[in-house]
Amino acid sequence: MKQKITPNLWFEGNAEEAVKFYVSSFPGSKIVSRSYYPKSVEEGLADFQLDLAGKVLTIDFELGEQTFVAINAGPEFKFNPSISFMLNFDPSLDDKARENLDDLWLTLSDGGQVLMPLEAYPFSKRYGWVKDRFGLTWQLILTDPAGEPRPFIIPSLLFTKKNTNQAEEAINYYVSLFEDSKVGDLAYYPEDTGPAKKGALGFGNFMLADQWFAAMDSGVEHHFMFNEAISFSVACKDQAEIDTYWEKLSSDPQFEQCGWCKDKYGVSWQIVPENMEELMERSNAFAHLMEMKKIIISEF
Repeated sequence: MKQKITPNLWFEGNAEEAVKFYVSSFPGSKIVSRSYYPKSVEEGLADFQLDLAGKVLTIDFELGEQTFVAINAGPEFKFNPSISFMLNFDPSLDDKARENLDDLWLTLSDGGQVLMPLEAYPFSKRYGWVKDRFGLTWQLILTDPAGEPRPFIIPSLLFTKKNTNQAEEAINYYVSLFEDSKVGDLAYYPEDTGPAKKGALGFGNFMLADQWFAAMDSGVEHHFMFNEAISFSVACKDQAEIDTYWEKLSSDPQFEQCGWCKDKYGVSWQIVPENMEELMERSNAFAHLMEMKKIIISEF
């Protein structure tokens, strides 16, 4: 089944370098396709994109059966740990789970920054949180084989600042929007912990459109919040589905552009048609897209 929700990663002109690094670091990974910026303003290139004329715009790639899109763009948005990716190493599925975890940790931490050291914690015998050389953050965990299996890669949302104490509310909201969705495991703070109140979500996972995600309220004060550096594209079968998700997810008109919107928690989404690649091959497609807020298929 085709992945309905895809993480999109915003890179500052070095998407090609980053994708090559990830594909070489994760076994069984590959680059799927590329798209390119127009070569001129006449073809729809915006003035602020002139330095990117003819260069790679997006790269679709796969890591551990998870599809990603790398966006090659400017310096507008920077990664932060509000959205990270959990990497589950399950000893019941891999008898070298710990060794493979340690190997990938060394690769991802090379040139990066350790956010939580790789060691034993109450929730796992082996866990660490790291920011890689490109600023993307990963949580590597030795999974309890007695638990319900989860995929290798799970996008994880950290609710901070004004969004703290809203993680469970957000999970229930997202689950209500998508078919084939459900709430998974939930664990709560037993007492006030920093900005997280007693009963806030210490960790939870949930399924959207048959894909697993995780979320938690931060028990530590942070300066960062969700931004456009990581967004989630939703592949829609027709205009009616685009209209439905747009109505439910877009909460602020000032962030509506080219199919992008922000929800009430600040998470960025791209509501796009399933055949977006085909539409972008049409005459003046890029110029038409740049004029849109919500995508209107008939205007391509």
